[in-house]
Amino acid sequence: MQINRLFEIIYILMNKQNVTAQELAERFGVSKRTIFRDVDTLSVAGIPVYTGQGKGGGISLSPDFVLNKSILDEQEQNEILSALHVLSNMKTAQTDQVLRKLSTVFNKTAVNWLDVDFSGWGAGSADVFNGLKTAVLQRRIVEFDYYSAYGERTHRRVEPLQLRFKAKTWYVSAFCLTRQGGRLFKLTRVKELVVTDERFPERDPSAAPAEPAPEAHPEAPWVGMKFKIAPEMAYRVYDEFDADTLEIQPDGSFVVTVMWPRSEWTYGEVLSYGEYIEVLEPEDVRGIIREKLRGASAKYL
Repeated sequence: MQINRLFEIIYILMNKQNVTAQELAERFGVSKRTIFRDVDTLSVAGIPVYTGQGKGGGISLSPDFVLNKSILDEQEQNEILSALHVLSNMKTAQTDQVLRKLSTVFNKTAVNWLDVDFSGWGAGSADVFNGLKTAVLQRRIVEFDYYSAYGERTHRRVEPLQLRFKAKTWYVSAFCLTRQGGRLFKLTRVKELVVTDERFPERDPSAAPAEPAPEAHPEAPWVGMKFKIAPEMAYRVYDEFDADTLEIQPDGSFVVTVMWPRSEWTYGEVLSYGEYIEVLEPEDVRGIIREKLRGASAKYL
């Protein structure tokens, strides 16, 4: 397309002092006449492109030309470069190339203001991330096998809407065609990802839930539970519970009241607090935790 060729011609000219029409014609597989028409188009658009005749001649830009006079002001240019630096930390394909190009276009040296290490994704997770990123941007349906917290595998066919990083974990927010509803999928549980050629219409990301729900067995009932958590765990309490579920005690401990499923997910969460938590209600959950602690301690006798 001509518009793409025009943008690339500008980029080439900004990186070279001079280039011949023959060089550009060979690069794009068009005639020199077409290149000269492109030069005329750029000139009419206000881009200061010049042509010179004879030895040392060719096509060039005014040496003072940058896109600072474009619709983007300096603050907006800095925001774009800063955002690209964040993406470059994720090792996404072509981000570094785009960053270099825009740094040249804006005539700026971008500040490397943030360093993020996502190496904990594990083997193959970067491929899942990049595949989903492509699918989100191009609105392409994906298929994958998904494993629940109980190890149950289901095959899903979804419309990926947004990649989301929350509480140290990557998720994909999607509309699940298999279940006909919005879902939030944990990337580490996505296996055998396939990005199809099927497109889907634009959909609001709010079609998927904003928060991952506690995973319960389909038959597990939800009940009111009350815990007392020691002040040493304050950093977790404030991270993991809403303020309206907390009662701060005179000794600095917390009484937390929540609706959780009577399931292994809940028992694992409670046990992850170790000695710093006590189940106050209900009594049967206290008994289950007591038996699990006895079983665990027996392994160390």
